Amino acid sequence: MDIWQQGFMVRRQLLQLVLLHTAWEMGSGQLHYSVPEESQHGTFVGRIAQDLGLEVSELVPRLFRMESEDHGNHFEVNVQNGILFVNSRIDRETLCAKSSVCTIHLEMIVDKPLRIFHAEVEIKDINDNAPIFTVNQLNLFVSESTAYGSRFSLESASDADIGKNALIAYRINPNEYFVLDTQNKHDKTMSPELVLKKTLDREDISLHHLLLTATDGGQPELTGTVQLVITVLDVNDNRPLFNHSVYEVSLPESSANGTLVVTLEATDLDEGINKDIFYGFKPPLPSNVHKTFAIDQNTGEVRLKGKLDFEEVNLYEIQIQAIDKGHAPMEGNCKLLVEVLDVNDNRPEMSLKSLSVPVPEDSPPGTVVALISISDRDAGANGQVSCSVWPPRLPFKLQSTFKNYYSLVVAEPLDREQEAEYKLVVTAQDHGAPSLSTTSSLVVPIGDVNDNAPAFAQPSYTVFVKENNPPGAHIFTVSASDPDVGENALVSYWLDEKLWPLSSSISVHSESGKLYALQPLDYEELKLLEFQVRAKDAGLPSLCGNVTVQIFVVDENDNVPAVTVPGEEAATLLVVPMTAGHVVGKIRALDADSGYNAWLRYELHEGTSGPWHVGLYSGEISTTRALDEAESSNSHSLLVLVKDHGQPALSATATLSISLVASAQAIQADAHLPGMGGSPKPLVDNINIYLIVAICSVSSLFLLAIILYVALRCHCQPKEAVMYGPGTATLVCASEVGSWSYSQRHSRILGGLAGESSAKNDLMVFTPNIPVFAETGEVGNMKELVQDSSGQVSLQSSF
Repeated sequence: MDIWQQGFMVRRQLLQLVLLHTAWEMGSGQLHYSVPEESQHGTFVGRIAQDLGLEVSELVPRLFRMESEDHGNHFEVNVQNGILFVNSRIDRETLCAKSSVCTIHLEMIVDKPLRIFHAEVEIKDINDNAPIFTVNQLNLFVSESTAYGSRFSLESASDADIGKNALIAYRINPNEYFVLDTQNKHDKTMSPELVLKKTLDREDISLHHLLLTATDGGQPELTGTVQLVITVLDVNDNRPLFNHSVYEVSLPESSANGTLVVTLEATDLDEGINKDIFYGFKPPLPSNVHKTFAIDQNTGEVRLKGKLDFEEVNLYEIQIQAIDKGHAPMEGNCKLLVEVLDVNDNRPEMSLKSLSVPVPEDSPPGTVVALISISDRDAGANGQVSCSVWPPRLPFKLQSTFKNYYSLVVAEPLDREQEAEYKLVVTAQDHGAPSLSTTSSLVVPIGDVNDNAPAFAQPSYTVFVKENNPPGAHIFTVSASDPDVGENALVSYWLDEKLWPLSSSISVHSESGKLYALQPLDYEELKLLEFQVRAKDAGLPSLCGNVTVQIFVVDENDNVPAVTVPGEEAATLLVVPMTAGHVVGKIRALDADSGYNAWLRYELHEGTSGPWHVGLYSGEISTTRALDEAESSNSHSLLVLVKDHGQPALSATATLSISLVASAQAIQADAHLPGMGGSPKPLVDNINIYLIVAICSVSSLFLLAIILYVALRCHCQPKEAVMYGPGTATLVCASEVGSWSYSQRHSRILGGLAGESSAKNDLMVFTPNIPVFAETGEVGNMKELVQDSSGQVSLQSSF
C-alpha cells in the first residue's frame, strides 16, 4: 500500500469519526462502528471511551463493563486505553445469514453514578463464500422434438454472502446446441436457463455434457460449477405449466396442523400418459420446509404438518415441481412464498441489569435503585411493552430510559422507621390483543440513617429512696429507646453535671441506665436531688435525649429524741403543797426526724412512784392528788421516758427531783429553775380526736402538695439539673392539747444558685396559757413561741 492509499484510509477513518460524532451530538444516544467479518483478534474498532465522553482513568473506578445481548464475546474494551477491539473471529453468515444489515448491539454500563450507553457494530461482508450448487451433476431430459428457442430452468447457485458478493453470473462452455440466459425472477434473483438454439437429433447426439459455471461479483471473484448431463428424448415434447409462476400465501403462526396452504395446478398439452402429472417439492429441500409442509402429489394441495413460529422463520420460499408421466418425463416449476403472520404468543421478558440495595433512607428523589431490561420476541404492537410497578402508592416509580430499559427510582422521601422493607411487583405488559404480561418480585430494603434521637418514656421520673441506704445501692433504672438499628440504636447513659458535680453522690451505668447512690443519703441534710440523665446513641453524628430525675429522700427513724430541759442531768423542783391536778413543770424534747418518727410521747418509768403524772404528749408534770405541808420533808425523784413513734421506736430519759417547801420559799427557789411552771392548767378532754384530726390534716396537705408539684412539673419545661438541700417545714403534732411542733429547715440550692445555707432550727410551740418558768427566774414571767409574718419563730414574754 503506497503513501497515497494510506493517507486516503486515514482520511476515511477521520470522516467516519466525524460522522459518528455528529450523529451522537444530534441526540441519537447510540454509537455506530463497522468492522469487516473474519477480522483477527485485536483488530481496532473504535475509541469508545473518547466517543462516549468518558475519561480513560474513570473506566476502572466507575466499574466500566460491556455486555452483548445475543452474540457472545466478539468484542472487548481495553480499560487501559478505552479502545474497542475484536476479541474473537466473526462470521457474518453465521450471525445474520442473508440479512442485508448485520449489527451487534453492545451495552456499556458504568456505576458511581450509574449510566448506560449503547453502541452498534456493523459487520461488513467480505467475499469469503463461493457460489455453490447443491449437486455435482444435474440431469436434463430434452425431447428431440423440442422447438428451437425452448428454455430449460437450471438450478441456481447459492452464495452465503450478501450484496455484490452474492451477485452471481452464469456461463456454460461453448457448444452448438445450447446457450445460457439469465432471468430476474420475482425475488430479483438471477435464475439461469438453458436455451435451445438448434434442434436436437437423438440419433446424431443422444447425450450432451456441459459445464455450468457460477461466478460472484466479489473481489476477487469466486466460482462454483455443476456438470450438466442432457439426455435427448423422443416424443414427449411438452412440459407441465403452472397457472402462476409465483404463489404468495399469508398464514398466522397460530394455524393448526392440517391447514390448507394452497392448491397448485399445472397443465400439460400432451395427451395420454404424457399428460398425467404428479406434484412434489423440488430438491434440494430445506429441512425446515420438509418438517412444516406436505404436498399431495396427485391434487397439488399443500398443507401444514408442523407448527409455524414467526420468531424463528417469518418467510418460507419453496420450489415446487410438476412432472408428467411420459416416457421422457417433463417438468414444470413454480415458487411458493409463505409469509408467516405474527401472533401475540410470547410474553415479555424482564432482566434485572443492576440493583443498588439497601437504599439509604436519606436518598433524595431521583436516586436510581434498579435498572430493568424489557424485551418481547413478537413484532409490531405485539412486541411493544409497557412497564408498571405495584402497589401503586409506593415511594418509588419507573422511568423509561432507553428503548426497552426502565429505571426504578426514588419518588418520595424514605423513612426506615415507618417501613424497613418494600416488596414490589414489576409488571411488563405488551400491547397485543389479547395482551400478555410478565411479573417479577423485587425486595428493596431501606438502609438506616441516624435520624432519631434516644427518647425516654416520660419527660421526668420521681423516685423515693429511704435514707441511710448502703453505698452503691441501686435506686432506679432509666431506659431510653431509639427506633434506629445497629450502632445508631446503641444507647449509652451519662449524668449532666453542668450545674453541680453529682459524681460523688449519684452515678449511672452507661449501658443499663441503672442509677446508684454512691453514699448514704441523709434526710435531715438533703431531701431532694434533681438532675438530668442524658442518653446518647452511637451513630455518626450521635444524637442525644434527656430526662429529669427527682429523688425524694424518705425519712427513717434514725434520731433519738433530745431532751432540752432538764436534759440528761437531774433537775430539782421546789413546789409548795398543792391540790390534785396541779402542773408543777414541763419537759421539753425535740426529734430531728419528721412525721411519725418525730412525734414524741412521755411516760413515767415503771419504777417511779408517788403522786405524779406526766402528760402523754405534752410532757407536763402534774399531781395526781393533793399535797400538804406534812409531806414537805419528802423528796420525790421522777424518771421520765421520752419515746418517738418510729419503727422501731427510739427513746431518751430525763430525771427530775421534786421537793416540797413552804409557799414563800417555793416562790423564791423556783425563780432559779428555768423551764418549769407551777400554775395549773386544765387538760383538754378527748385528746385522741385532736390527734386524729391533726394527722389527717397533715396527710391531706402533704398529698395536695405532691399533686400540685407533679402537675407543675408536667406543665413546665424541664429545668436545669439542681440539687436542693433542707428547706421544707414539717408540721408535727406535739401535745395532747393541740399545740404543734415545727421542724423548720431553711432551703438552700446547691450548685451556685442564689441563697446561703443556714443552720437548722428546731423549736417547740407551747400553748400560751401553760405557765413556763423562764430563764429570768421570775415567777409568772412566761415566754411563748409565736410565728411572725415572715414565718420565723420567736420567744415572747407574757404576764
